[in-house]
Amino acid sequence: MNDFLNILPEVQDALDAGRAVVALESTIVAHGMPYPQNLETAQQLEAIVRDGGAVPATVAVVNGKLQVGCSDSDLEALATQPGVLKVSRRDLPLALARRTLGATTVSGTLIGCELAGIRVFATGGIGGVHRGVDQTWDISADIPELAKSSVAVVSAGAKSILDLSKTLEALETAGVTVVGFDTDEFPSFFTPKSGLKAPHRVNNTEEMAIAMRAKWSLGLEGGFLIANPIPIEFSADPKQVQQAIDEGLAQAHAQGITGKDLTPFLLRFVNEKTEGKSLQANRALVQHNVRLGTAVAVDFARISA
Repeated sequence: MNDFLNILPEVQDALDAGRAVVALESTIVAHGMPYPQNLETAQQLEAIVRDGGAVPATVAVVNGKLQVGCSDSDLEALATQPGVLKVSRRDLPLALARRTLGATTVSGTLIGCELAGIRVFATGGIGGVHRGVDQTWDISADIPELAKSSVAVVSAGAKSILDLSKTLEALETAGVTVVGFDTDEFPSFFTPKSGLKAPHRVNNTEEMAIAMRAKWSLGLEGGFLIANPIPIEFSADPKQVQQAIDEGLAQAHAQGITGKDLTPFLLRFVNEKTEGKSLQANRALVQHNVRLGTAVAVDFARISA
């Protein structure tokens, strides 16, 4: 037991019994979408996990603890309270010390997964190498956390506001196993295509689960990025999204917005410029990823029994 870690009983019981558990991040609730869509999405994602035969574990910082599993009241607070802290590895110690309500990023959620022993985490898109990195050195903490956490992360690739080719190079250097699920192309978050080849391809969840078991059975540290393209019927117009991203980056530069504030600013900007189409795509892709993550978690629990 740890004074700063709280695993909800339902999650701990499932882990002790070897049942499938799927972790979910809380940043999408506090910073990824406006209210009430954020709360509706969080509730839908947990329902998708349960319908697929697994237990959901939304990770957040609540009452001075890194909490693995959120109650209904926790989700509502994350969705509605102003000033919820965005928490990655660097922020976690002070968030705990100050008992601040915090929403974990991909990297923060991975820490919760590793401490609890959760092997599958489904999200929208990971962070990575930002455009203009030669000037800013802005590289997300998600990449080094993926390199050290034995967790399979299901996402729609990396966020399209990033430099995707450099992000793939950084993931390779970190030793993260990147696979396209039923695709040869690395997806670009709002759209299924980026023009970049996925390093590996996996066509079904059982093969994915076996690969996970093989890696970790050999004691190979680090995780997987399962790149799951958004269904074409929900994808946004790539030209419209790219134009909005370029305009948003220019606005962010003019306003001096950098670091952890940049991604939520750009997501809001792109949503406004696309008249809500990017928000619809964001909700659809994260639901799609959670369905896949749940299927992977169920297969991994089965072959690991």
